[in-house]
Amino acid sequence: MKERHKAVPAVYVILRREGKILVARRCNTGYQDGNYNLPSGHVEEGELPIQAMIREAKEEIGIDLAPESLVFSHIMYRAKHDSTGARVDYFFTAERWSGEVSNAEPHKCDDLRWVSPRELPENTTPHVRRALEDIEKGISYSELDVEFFKKHALYLLER
Repeated sequence: MKERHKAVPAVYVILRREGKILVARRCNTGYQDGNYNLPSGHVEEGELPIQAMIREAKEEIGIDLAPESLVFSHIMYRAKHDSTGARVDYFFTAERWSGEVSNAEPHKCDDLRWVSPRELPENTTPHVRRALEDIEKGISYSELDVEFFKKHALYLLER
């Protein structure tokens, strides 16, 4: 049987507090290091996206999210632009959680900060910036094609 196209699923949480959202600067990961991102991670085999988001929030920022506190905000399809393949990104928003936000993975993150979603750091990962802009406009679905990644010097398949 022919192998079917597969896309890697990932989850992102937009924590909202007093009109601001939490962003984390990546380091030592090999992907977008030095840029701000949302707390996020891959959906593991056998996991559902909400389960993955709850796990990733605990691992990365030390908080507990209840499934009912996660509100679907956006889904993004990213075309294959590097050797890892195409991506499907699920974005959730939470305004309630248990525990104190902290950098639980200092080997992968060197800064956490609360920012206005309309005043993101210049060095925010391009696809997350786009998703947040779309969410602010009430857009719940987006697609990023190869040209988007070429424009941001992130297309790595022709090298």
